[in-house]
Amino acid sequence: MFTPAANQKIWLCTTAVDMRKSFNGLSALVRNKLGHNPQSGQYFVFVNARKTQMKVLYFENSGYCVWAKRLEQGQFPVKNHPNGIQSLTVSGLHMIVDGITVLRHKQAKRYGQSSA
Repeated sequence: MFTPAANQKIWLCTTAVDMRKSFNGLSALVRNKLGHNPQSGQYFVFVNARKTQMKVLYFENSGYCVWAKRLEQGQFPVKNHPNGIQSLTVSGLHMIVDGITVLRHKQAKRYGQSSA
């Protein structure tokens, strides 16, 4: 299992993507469709129309990486978003990969140091 850093920015493309795409095709989607820089170090998650395959594109110091997963049963719980892109946390990505659907989301207040 691949694990992004806890503070890593993750974007989920909620429109269907052709899973035959690899490094060049996915980076072109990030640039042209999502409007982001694919070399920013952020993670970009793509799912096919049947929601049975997922690819994650990200850039490290030495080049692009693609992580892929294909389900033998079931689907990834991804819902379409009006903008076609949705921000995720690392835990949110893990929940999608593990097939967990959140029906009600409420996060408890947490302590945070002031920046002053």
